[in-house]
Amino acid sequence: MAKGRERGGRVEPRFDGGERPDPATLDLRLSRGERAGGEVAKAGRSSGASPKRATKPARRRRSVLGRLAYGTVVLGLWALVAVAGLVAYHASQLPPIDQLAVPKRPPNIAILASDGSLLANRGETGGRTVSIKELPPYLPRAFVAIEDRRFYGHFGIDPIGIARAIGQNLTRRGVAQGGSTLTQQLAKNLFLTQERTASRKIQEAILALWLEHTYTKDEILELYLNRVYFGAGAYGVEAAAQRYFAKPAKNVTLAEAAMLGGLVQAPSRLAPNRNLPAAQARAAQVLAAMQELGFAKTGDVQVALASPAKPARAANGGSANYVADLVMDVLDDFVGTIETDIAVQTTVDTKLQGFAERALVDELTQKGQRFAVGQGALVSMKPDGAIRALIGGRDYALSQFNRATTAKRQPGSSFKPFVYLTAIERGLTPDTVREDAPLSIKGWSPENYTRSYSGPVTLRDALAHSLNTVAVRLGMEVGPKAVVQTAQRLGIASPLQANASIALGTSEVTPMELVGAYAAFANGGTGVIPYVISSVKTVAGKVIYKRNPGGLGRVIDPNAVGMMNAMMHEVFVSGTAKKGDIPGWELAGKTGTSQDFRDAWFVGFSGTLVTGVWLGNDDGESTKRVTGGNLPLEVWDRFMTEALKADKPVALPGAARWRRGPAAVASASAEPPSLGTLIDGLINGDAAPSPPRPAPRRGPSPEDRNFLEKLFGIGE
Repeated sequence: MAKGRERGGRVEPRFDGGERPDPATLDLRLSRGERAGGEVAKAGRSSGASPKRATKPARRRRSVLGRLAYGTVVLGLWALVAVAGLVAYHASQLPPIDQLAVPKRPPNIAILASDGSLLANRGETGGRTVSIKELPPYLPRAFVAIEDRRFYGHFGIDPIGIARAIGQNLTRRGVAQGGSTLTQQLAKNLFLTQERTASRKIQEAILALWLEHTYTKDEILELYLNRVYFGAGAYGVEAAAQRYFAKPAKNVTLAEAAMLGGLVQAPSRLAPNRNLPAAQARAAQVLAAMQELGFAKTGDVQVALASPAKPARAANGGSANYVADLVMDVLDDFVGTIETDIAVQTTVDTKLQGFAERALVDELTQKGQRFAVGQGALVSMKPDGAIRALIGGRDYALSQFNRATTAKRQPGSSFKPFVYLTAIERGLTPDTVREDAPLSIKGWSPENYTRSYSGPVTLRDALAHSLNTVAVRLGMEVGPKAVVQTAQRLGIASPLQANASIALGTSEVTPMELVGAYAAFANGGTGVIPYVISSVKTVAGKVIYKRNPGGLGRVIDPNAVGMMNAMMHEVFVSGTAKKGDIPGWELAGKTGTSQDFRDAWFVGFSGTLVTGVWLGNDDGESTKRVTGGNLPLEVWDRFMTEALKADKPVALPGAARWRRGPAAVASASAEPPSLGTLIDGLINGDAAPSPPRPAPRRGPSPEDRNFLEKLFGIGE
């Protein structure tokens, strides 16, 4: 290499041959002038040879924007991966999609009156499942308008609604509508808990997408309407309509539909029976939304706003729930496991139920405080045992204890007919004479209510005036065990003590079984099992159970029935129930008062209806001289006067033959009529029938036995 030429103070290396220079002697470093910004560069810029000064800032900006776009894409991809991971994780916590199914709605039990009207619903939901086709169009639209106005346009998740809810939360303006769609709400109700967590919201969204993929919009809306909670134990619009408006959902008005639609936001706070002003204000918002969306005409909305919905008072003041409780106590013995909605037809008459409740509640309201009596019960049934009205207490809302079927109290003198029947079956007659005088049995000396004595009296008069001494004498004459057997034969299932005081009703019984036992007198001698269920059907109409005629068979000889009815009829003619006589009707019955005025009873009957009333206090405290002949008789008379208006008067079985009068057979002794007496009777045309014998007893059917075990706790 030749020596380099000097150019501008710079030595240029030569490569055209010659002697190779020593690498150690070469200086290849850039001088200060040759560096960027040095003299060489300045010279170039001054000569205008380079355009870089104009293009470099634009390139730099494009580079920054590119980096931002790239970063955004990367972050977006990572965000998608993260979201996909979250979704995958939470989806893995759910059942596999191919195994996912809408859970069955718990079955509802509709308890119906004898005319098919609804008495009460029982079950976890409080109402039956309804089809969206059954409902007036404005009812489902009310929920769409206020809860999810884009329901028919979104795919299960509403991004616009979510954004709006977030914005309103951030600005603290409140949330008119939540971010969740109806589909999401349904998913939560069907599959998830009510906790408010991000995890649950993600699962809710996943399930909402599945629901939208699996069902049509109307099917989703129908599921929602049958599952959403309305407060007060009501799940679904049918339960809510019955609970708040005492009508089926298909019959609700526009104003009522708007109130139901607004209720789901906060069932406890907006329940119309708790906060009516708030419920009506929310309903007005729903109506405005419906008008805005064209779901309701302006005129109809104005009418609804002018007459806002109000909750209805429960039919019969809630006393029908005592009937419903009885149905539920015995239903499983008739139908077993319940897997679908069913309707239970009962024997209860809604009019009679209403009469019974008013008679009992009005009496306690007017005289309860003065007589120190706080509770009562009433049972009314047909002579075949079909329960027509049942009141288990003064107010079901305050006490659900059913005193008609569960409370065991001393019946007092209302138990005496079993004593007299036992004596009749051993040859005595209504005109047999016994002594009304003081007596003492092992130191026990029963007294009459008046503490006076009448001397010789007929059994007819002794029963009519409820003379204790005569009843005790008869009880000892026939034997306490025989009295117990007679009562049991007629249907008394509670344990009875076979002692001298049994004649005065010292063993406890329930109103239900006492009235059921009296039914044998009203029907001519057939023992009955009180019953309340006549049939059970599915909502599709399939009969699951239908009651067949049954009972205890003949338990009283017809002649004995006639004598007993004649004697108990005298109670209304001249005895302790004279104030309860109903013109045009032949009635029979018996008053009863337990020791220290703790319990007061009246059980009476016509040929078409048997009714018993009990009054007392739950804690067993004494009343202020309430007897069977005052307050209980007044309740009985109020009820029966109304109840019998629809019936045609009929005679009491066999009583006409034994009524007091010239044609009545008289006997002044305890012995059966002599042959001569019978011959004289035949000649005169008014011979007395031969003394009756106890009728053979036929045991109850297995069906009735199950009912007894449930109702009275007998059995093993």
